[in-house]
Amino acid sequence: MSDEARERTGGRTPAGEPARTADAREPGALTQFAAALRTPAAAAQPLFAQAPKAWQRALPYVVVGIFVVSLLPTTIVVLTNDYGLDGGWSGALGVAQTVPLLLAVTRPLPAWLLVLVADTVGAVLLAQADKVAGHPWPWTPMAVVGYLVLMACLGLRESIRNLVGVWLATGALGAVLRFLQPGATANTAALLFVLSGMVLALTGALRGLGDARQRIAEQESISEAERSRRTLLEERARIARELHDVVAHHMSVITVQADSAPYRLPGMPEPVQQEFAAIAASARESLGEMRRLLTVLRAPDGAGGADGARAPQPGIGRLQQLVEATVRAGQPVELSLAAGAAQAAPPAVDLSAYRIVQEALANVVRHAPGAPTRVSVTVDDDEVLVLVVNGPAARDAVVEPEGPGTGHGLVGMRERVRLTGGTLDTGPLPDGGFRVAARLPLHAGDGTAVGTNAAHEANATNDTNDLNDSNGERS
Repeated sequence: MSDEARERTGGRTPAGEPARTADAREPGALTQFAAALRTPAAAAQPLFAQAPKAWQRALPYVVVGIFVVSLLPTTIVVLTNDYGLDGGWSGALGVAQTVPLLLAVTRPLPAWLLVLVADTVGAVLLAQADKVAGHPWPWTPMAVVGYLVLMACLGLRESIRNLVGVWLATGALGAVLRFLQPGATANTAALLFVLSGMVLALTGALRGLGDARQRIAEQESISEAERSRRTLLEERARIARELHDVVAHHMSVITVQADSAPYRLPGMPEPVQQEFAAIAASARESLGEMRRLLTVLRAPDGAGGADGARAPQPGIGRLQQLVEATVRAGQPVELSLAAGAAQAAPPAVDLSAYRIVQEALANVVRHAPGAPTRVSVTVDDDEVLVLVVNGPAARDAVVEPEGPGTGHGLVGMRERVRLTGGTLDTGPLPDGGFRVAARLPLHAGDGTAVGTNAAHEANATNDTNDLNDSNGERS
């Protein structure tokens, strides 16, 4: 697309994506090199280890290698010809003063110690050389260049405290060697002290800039996490307000109407009075559970308050009451409950088993009214097996018309089973019924599931409902 056409389309490509501009291109080599230079390397990592390109990571080795290859023969020749030092000593000093620079890419402090010792020995030997007069001492020009390269590696790697120590040690050693200075020589101790300080300051500033950028990036990451957490808390508070406004009022009205029905409608038969009493009890229980849920949602850490943590949660021991309430609603249900199941299950498994049965029965009432249903809870040494099986709906039953559904019922079951480390198997039966089978381990999820008890209760917004109104969908 031409520039003129791009201007007519608002700077966008035909696919509707923003056109790539010069600012959006990949950073150039110089920019990448500057970023790598500012990025501090961790301990035992070579310089530029965080650079994106292979040639950038190899650059420190190449630069140091060039200095070593250049300085090694130059040092040997100058020490032999200009200073008049023995050839053997010249070769040894040339190797000792230059080869350790290769170590400076990864271990600058040990390299500095080796070079410092080699330079000091060289200064002592040169003090006795025949032609030292009229030449720089105690540091030769080659030693100064190699030392500055070493200072650059140190500045990019070490802390400010170490850099100050190296700089002061360099100056102190130069001051001590001054007492051995031969006559008619140019003392280079002050020169090296000043130049090394400048190099250390410059490279240390670059490292400090990189450290500051890294800390800023970490702080931005923490701030983003805090913003996400604040958004989550705001969403919890909004859900809590909506639940209170939409549900609490209607449930309170149902409770009052059911409790006052025998007084408002005198002469009511005894079975009808018992039915209204059961409706009122179920409504009060739902209100109690909703209040605990609101406490969880309103708590800053999602764990409920002290009252919410102390509030008892339903479990396997209350399945008999749940089944009896379902039977009173007109649904034929049989319960087979293993002895000691409630005592054997840890709190998270106990609560999850109850919620799975509650949701499964709610689905039966909604999708298969009048269907014979069997609830079975068995326990062995390793797991709790929850099984809810129902047949097809009764012929004269009014089945709720099929709709898209929310899918929260089965999703909530799967989430509870996942949090306890178990498995869930659901699906239709050949005769038109439905089967829900959950295996909840007794020990595998204890370490984490007990701590997520309140979090399970928060998930109840999706998959716990009363049997008359807010039922989950089979999906």
